[in-house]
Amino acid sequence: QVQLVESGGGLVQAGGSLTLSCTASERAFVRRPMAWFRQTPGKEREFVAGISRGGGTRRYTESVKGRFTISRDNAKDTVYLRMDSLKREDTAVYYCNADPASLAWGQGTQVIVSL
Repeated sequence: QVQLVESGGGLVQAGGSLTLSCTASERAFVRRPMAWFRQTPGKEREFVAGISRGGGTRRYTESVKGRFTISRDNAKDTVYLRMDSLKREDTAVYYCNADPASLAWGQGTQVIVSL
């Protein structure tokens, strides 16, 4: 079973930036469109950003457009999420998965945006 590992989260001040990374235990990303999702306690997981197999097509949820950038490096089997101009509302645990989600969820990486 493919294991997804997210990293790069942490505590950041509002207006700051973070870049998240997602890797897999197996070379599974190259064949799949990928996406980032996020979840806060008591709320359902929501789609944040998605990227096509080759990286040429990207889509974002409206609340992060212009601030977040999803990218991928298929040679490294890695997906990234660059987050700029972070807001308190972006605080969540961030997860990656195929798009649509079809792999087992990883543990995610926590992003906390402070004042």
